[in-house]
Amino acid sequence: MLSFLIVLIGLSVLILVHELGHFWAAKWFGVGVEEFGIGFPPKIWAKKIGETIYSLNWIFLGGFVKLYGEFGDAGPKSFVTQAAGKKIIVIVAGVLMNFIAGWLIMSAVFWLGAPPVIMISQVLPGSPAAVAGLKSGDLVLGYQGPDKLVEFVNSNRGKEIEIKVQRRSDTLNFKVTPRLETPPGEGALGIALQGGGLPRQGFLLGLSQGLINSAAIVGAIFSGLYQIVLAPENIVGPVGIFDIAVSTGQIGWVYVLQLLALISLNLAVLNILPIPALDGGRLLFIIIEKIRGRAFTPYFETKANTFGFAFLITLIVIVTLKDIASLL
Repeated sequence: MLSFLIVLIGLSVLILVHELGHFWAAKWFGVGVEEFGIGFPPKIWAKKIGETIYSLNWIFLGGFVKLYGEFGDAGPKSFVTQAAGKKIIVIVAGVLMNFIAGWLIMSAVFWLGAPPVIMISQVLPGSPAAVAGLKSGDLVLGYQGPDKLVEFVNSNRGKEIEIKVQRRSDTLNFKVTPRLETPPGEGALGIALQGGGLPRQGFLLGLSQGLINSAAIVGAIFSGLYQIVLAPENIVGPVGIFDIAVSTGQIGWVYVLQLLALISLNLAVLNILPIPALDGGRLLFIIIEKIRGRAFTPYFETKANTFGFAFLITLIVIVTLKDIASLL
């Protein structure tokens, strides 16, 4: 539960960091900011400093920025009257902040180092591991890397051995007998292993490795967007994140940091998608307006954003139900 709370608080902070990007960029370009809120109403406390109301709210899940003139109000500090380039920077600033946050958190993982982890990535049907009850996603305990586990298994072919694994928050023991004869391309247990763990890095090397890995992760997220349509079973929602948070907390807090970095980078990619109600949708509208030479009406933007919001809520509900079903 502690790891889940840390991830929940971390997610709230990452959303707030996103909004800070919009806030700072708007202030830099002289766009009016009506309110900057931590959390969502109802309000606990609010104070107006200059033109901006700063508020603290009861629903502590991120925050929000309310820009002056987002949807049609004219004026020298109105968002809609700004040049297209300035509006684009204000919109993209939130995405950039999430990428920077993910990069720095990922760098911290390299600075701290991560303990070795062995995960079962595949269990072949009918194999000794499948018969014993081992599953994909189980974390094997007690070995310093996959090579040591493979060496132990091969040295005990034909003998019953005990494999200790972590499955979510449970520690389980399985008795299994490695095969003396194996089909082509298979091992004695009939499993595929994936190793993890990182040695500690110095400041500059960790910073550069964090940047390289963050860029690679963003690229992988973009390339894997097809899964929304072709493989929705691989999408993880809030409940799935909870399950992952529990598991990562059990194997080490560095892995919780790694999860937060992944969440921040996913937020960056999600928000840049050209869907109304997201930053990417607003960015798309600005580009189209620039090309066509006139702005969309406030009515059209409101309807488009309502449709986009409804689509996102529906997707979240479907993914959440899928996550719950997978845990039963």
